[in-house]
Amino acid sequence: MNKIDRTRAFLEEIGMPRRQQTDICCLSLLAMAGITKRMPWKEATNNWIRIHDIIAFAKKNYGITYAENSRETFRKQAMHHFRNAALIEDNGVATNSPNYRYRLTTEALSAIQCLGGKKQKSAVKWFLEHHQQLKDTYTSKRQILLVPVKINNRDYTFSAGKHNELQKAIIEQFASRFAPGSICLYVGDTTKKDLVKDIKKLEELGIDITLHDKMPDVVLYREDKNWLYFIEAVTSVGPMDPKRILEISEMTKDVTAGKIFVTAFLNFESYRKYSNQLAWETEVWIADIPDHMIHLNGNKFLGPR
Repeated sequence: MNKIDRTRAFLEEIGMPRRQQTDICCLSLLAMAGITKRMPWKEATNNWIRIHDIIAFAKKNYGITYAENSRETFRKQAMHHFRNAALIEDNGVATNSPNYRYRLTTEALSAIQCLGGKKQKSAVKWFLEHHQQLKDTYTSKRQILLVPVKINNRDYTFSAGKHNELQKAIIEQFASRFAPGSICLYVGDTTKKDLVKDIKKLEELGIDITLHDKMPDVVLYREDKNWLYFIEAVTSVGPMDPKRILEISEMTKDVTAGKIFVTAFLNFESYRKYSNQLAWETEVWIADIPDHMIHLNGNKFLGPR
């Protein structure tokens, strides 16, 4: 039995659904174990790797090519389910971070190292007997990393990472200072794109969202002034540059409410890095100095254009 088929059999033995027994799933597990066609299972490892590394591993060692834009398919078909089954864990940083990594759990590694050997049956049996306990252990570990946030007077959690730290600051600190009384119409999470999405109110205001539209990181609405705040939380990419203003303006061409464009940064150092990319007549807010804003020209401060 070749390595892919043996991996598929292992996934079936531990009760993974048929959709999680595809080649993508098998190659993901093999890549995380570092097992090539001729390597013995006992040499499996659990080093931290990215989905990019899995794609490269599959091409180099198994002659199977996947496009780089298929990373989301790997996440949805394999990684999410493997993590829920305590086969793998992530390193707790934001999923859009270049430092985001996965690895086999210690228990999964032990079971995989026994494949094809005399201890295979007992190793798989042990994994199954302790499966619920393992799921609870790794779920609890992930819960510790979650960031609590109150949005529209309801409790939510963001996954860990600098991007979500900044989004939390926008909602809890920026809004209270510069958009008092506003409600959050949209905010995503790095693991759940639409954490809050008030479709009814967005459509009422004239924002007709399609699958192709890229929403700003945070959208606030202040009813007393009829102002919409479109806010980008920048930790690695995506400031309010002229191109982004045009994209949002096109998406909101039927909106009559006043539009305010804001780029938020964690600190002044991040702002300096992107300062020459920012569009005129937009606002800048820096979480480290939450009581102040930077206004980029124009005849109004913090008002619609």
